[in-house]
Parts: sequence; structure tokens; C-alpha cells
Amino acid sequence: MEAAIHQLAHWGNLALETIAILVVLFGSAQAVVAVVRVVAGGADKGGLRGRHVWLVYARWLVAGLTFQLAADIVGTSLATDWQDVARLAVIAVVRTLLSYFLDKEVENTRRLQHPEAAAGEA
Repeated sequence: MEAAIHQLAHWGNLALETIAILVVLFGSAQAVVAVVRVVAGGADKGGLRGRHVWLVYARWLVAGLTFQLAADIVGTSLATDWQDVARLAVIAVVRTLLSYFLDKEVENTRRLQHPEAAAGEA
């Protein structure tokens, strides 16, 4: 029974890591295309189009990091090595910080794009 659980955890970990890689690759490809469009499109008033591209890309990276965190949770659920647990803790902290600063950036961009709405909230 224990061997079956270990095998399930191994395959689950591999599947989640694969999804994380695919999410990051897809988001990266999408970001490259969007950057080319912004550059080819000429002037970017206030840098908002470029900032939007970055925000969308950051969301893809956070999604990929979330899948990677899930893979690490599955992988370390059966681990007895403190190094694996420390790795999971570092990934969790990085993901949390990235999400926090992404939320701040989204709010800042929203204020720049819609100053009238931001003024109404103050």
C-alpha cells in the first residue's frame, strides 16, 4: 500500500511540474508576441500597454509558480528530508511575495488607466 501511495505521489508530482512548465512556456510565448506588438505599434502612451503586457505575463508566472508549489507539496508530503521541506518553504515565500507585489502593481496600473475611478475612492 505504501509503495502505491509513493508511486501516486511521484506521478502526481510529475504531472503538476509538467503543467507548471507548460503554463510558464505558454505565458512566455504570449508575452513575447505581445511585446512585439507593442513595439511594432509605436508610441505607448504613458507605458500603459507595456505595463499591461507585463501584468498579464506576471499572472502566467504566478500560475506556473502555484502549480510548482503544488508539485512540491505533493513531493514533500512523503519526504523525510528537511532540505525538501526548506525548499517548499522558500517557494511558498517567493510565491506569496510575488503575488503581493503583483496585486500592488495591478492596483497601481488600474489607477493610472482610470484616474477618475481612483479619485472617487479616495
